[in-house]
Amino acid sequence: MPLFNPHDLRNLVQSGQRILGLDPGSKTIGVALTDVSLMLASPLIGLKRRKLGENAQELAKIVLAQDVGALVVGLPLSLDGSFGPAARAASDWTQALSERLGIPAGLWDERLSSSAVNRFLIQDADMTRGRRAEVVDKMAAAYMLQGWLDASRPEVPEIF
Repeated sequence: MPLFNPHDLRNLVQSGQRILGLDPGSKTIGVALTDVSLMLASPLIGLKRRKLGENAQELAKIVLAQDVGALVVGLPLSLDGSFGPAARAASDWTQALSERLGIPAGLWDERLSSSAVNRFLIQDADMTRGRRAEVVDKMAAAYMLQGWLDASRPEVPEIF
């Protein structure tokens, strides 16, 4: 299944379906979910990173239970915006996962999402290091997915 640009991917999602956001790290996959109106992303869970088939089985349960119509996966571009080995691996992983789950997917720049979430958890939430480790991956997935939602929101014509 091909990877879609944000607007085309949004158009493939049927009314009432949700979008699953994934931030795949080396140890944990942060998982976030939109509401059915595709306005708000919320952290869901952190999954232990395993072989693709095992993670696909876990994610398939969420896709079915939550009526998920598409995936948005974090793309770890280099700080200068270039497409390096990590971005290639994420693209390949997303393609394979999309095919296994049978739903379309898109990639979204997730540079510094974990840093932004950590900064928030330290400064605004005054969260301990141990508690941050438990929530940072799923919150980073929600942060990334919310960025995708905001950028792909259909333009509303001005009435004035």
